[in-house]
Amino acid sequence: MSAVKITALMRLEACVARAVLRVFLRMGPVRASNVAGRVCRFIGPLLPVSGIADTNLRLAMPDLKAAERARIIRGVWENLGRTVGELPHLSSLQENTPTGPGFEVQGAEYLEEQARRGGPVLFVSGHIGNWEMLPPGVARHGTPFASFYRAAGNPLIDGMIRALRDTAMAPTPMPLFAKGARGAREALAYVSKGGRLGMLVDQKMNDGVEATFFGLPAMTAPALAAMALRYRCPVIPGYVERLGPARFRIVVEPPMELPDTGDKKQDLHIMVQRVNDRLESWIRRKPESWLWLHRRWPKALYK
Repeated sequence: MSAVKITALMRLEACVARAVLRVFLRMGPVRASNVAGRVCRFIGPLLPVSGIADTNLRLAMPDLKAAERARIIRGVWENLGRTVGELPHLSSLQENTPTGPGFEVQGAEYLEEQARRGGPVLFVSGHIGNWEMLPPGVARHGTPFASFYRAAGNPLIDGMIRALRDTAMAPTPMPLFAKGARGAREALAYVSKGGRLGMLVDQKMNDGVEATFFGLPAMTAPALAAMALRYRCPVIPGYVERLGPARFRIVVEPPMELPDTGDKKQDLHIMVQRVNDRLESWIRRKPESWLWLHRRWPKALYK
């Protein structure tokens, strides 16, 4: 934090954020989710970034009519708002509650098997449902994992977010690796020593590997595939399905098959594509659960 000069505007933003978090805490998880979801559902579609979401949907799912795209975009914003409203409450959510706020884990046996086995493992997911629930939910089955992290522009707000994540992970806080070359090197060293690492790999990486996503060319980060192939470690896919306000199902799937053609470059491309295909299959089940707000495909397609 000391490397960034704290401005008056940053302090004001932090005061507002702190006040909002306090309000969400007083509301409780269900009401905070509902209120934040409704606000974002109303405001979000009016913002220019929703035009990117509409373009993405036209590119990825061309059969959708305008009204259906608009419905999905409203759902995207509602899910994003709910995710923010639920963030202060993640540490208090209990597993297997019969009703109300809480979560369940489908495929917990894959986590428990990995906990018994030990050694390096990679968890792969995307910005689906409340993705913030993945680390604490998985940790409760004996497999806490480190992850990559993109710091918020305001260091004061960034500190709040990190504190909330650490609280949700208690008593097993895990390393967070900064996005970029240095963080990638640190993560690689961590996995090489038997660490567990989770990655959200659904965003564009300009200097990545070209694969397809929804049938379109998509530059994709190759780091997860490269680490999996280098260490021949399990890759466990999973995502969060929203069941209601502050209520989730964490879906954990069996470890993915690692290619072994004898050609390292081909293996890398095959693995990257398999991950993209898995992400696409999850998103198609419930398109409004994914964050369609970033430019995922080549710039030329957005003109």
